[in-house]
Amino acid sequence: MEGAAARAAGSSWRACLGAGIARESEAQMAWKQGGDGGGPWGGGQGPWGRGPRGPGPDFDEVLRRGQDRIRRLFPGGWGRGRGLALIVVAVLVLWGLTGIYKVNPDEVGVVLRFGAFDRITQPGLNYHLPSPIESVITPPVTRINRIELGFRSPSEGVTVSGGAETAEESLMLTGDENIVDINFSVFWQIKNPENFLFDIRDPEATVKVVAESAMREVIGQLPIRAPLSEDRAPIVQRTRDRMQQLLDQYKAGIAVIQVQLLKADPPAEVIDAFNDVQRAKADQERLGNEAEAYRNDIIPRARGDAERVVQDAEAYKEQVVDLAQGEAQRFDSVLAAYKQAPDVTARRMYIDTLEEVLKASQKVVIDPAARNLIPYLPLPELGKGHAASAPAPASSASAAPSATQAGSGK
Repeated sequence: MEGAAARAAGSSWRACLGAGIARESEAQMAWKQGGDGGGPWGGGQGPWGRGPRGPGPDFDEVLRRGQDRIRRLFPGGWGRGRGLALIVVAVLVLWGLTGIYKVNPDEVGVVLRFGAFDRITQPGLNYHLPSPIESVITPPVTRINRIELGFRSPSEGVTVSGGAETAEESLMLTGDENIVDINFSVFWQIKNPENFLFDIRDPEATVKVVAESAMREVIGQLPIRAPLSEDRAPIVQRTRDRMQQLLDQYKAGIAVIQVQLLKADPPAEVIDAFNDVQRAKADQERLGNEAEAYRNDIIPRARGDAERVVQDAEAYKEQVVDLAQGEAQRFDSVLAAYKQAPDVTARRMYIDTLEEVLKASQKVVIDPAARNLIPYLPLPELGKGHAASAPAPASSASAAPSATQAGSGK
């Protein structure tokens, strides 16, 4: 039974092949017998405007050679069908081996079953059911991708110049209704391969649009001096956070690694006028700082001088009061002594007054009893001494009447 079935299958296969060859031979004959000595398109032209080719191969000879090769491969013939089974098994094995695939270290494997997501495989050798049952996509999940906005970096052999596209990306409106030209870059990588492959159509375009939108939103809330200053870290951080929030809402499966703000300048058409305004503001700020520094210097010194004057006045006040009180107390004590012993007190006051008057004057005392003495007056020395003690006579003169009065009182 098995041998008969195999022979019947071989006969039917040969019959089908023979019928195909016969139809091909009839087509060749029809071609050769076409009108005007040519094919069915006439004029001896083929369907693409070329002439008929030479005589075709002898299909009977080809069929015969193929049958001879098959017989040599299977000397036992088709009697038992083992040859056909081996072919089928070999084809199935080869088909099954097509499911072996390799995932590189910077990738993951996303296996699709009939086009739908099934699972994720890790780097290394993996296996999936042969196509068309399952297929695999290997996105690079560890690679850092870069998007440029407002400028284009020249690549090798390519010259990049600014155009309308970059101008539309870079010109942004600030919160105080000024325009600023901003160039920045965004670095991102794949966070969720499933969302990255199936939830967004164009990842790079999505990241670019989201980055531009987030930067415009942040710049629109700030005055123009914020992006032009050196402290741009808050702008970068706010832009990155806003981008990540939008991408998570879109389920893009993308993580924003870094945002770099490379340039922030006024538009080229007004940059000269803007620089003049900035210089004027800088001068204004400088002059204000100088005035503030002068104020901080002069006010403390004036306050110090005022405090010193007040303290000197207080000290002088205390000194005068103390001296006056001392003089009053001395006068009271002298008065009390004078009341008890007027003569003694008056003489004592006279002697003290003379001592005060005469202690700074040059005096020469000559004994009246001495004889044969030549009086010698050192006039130059006396003149120097008199000049040095010039103010003394006035005070002595003023004190003398007091002493005289005191003596007369005696």
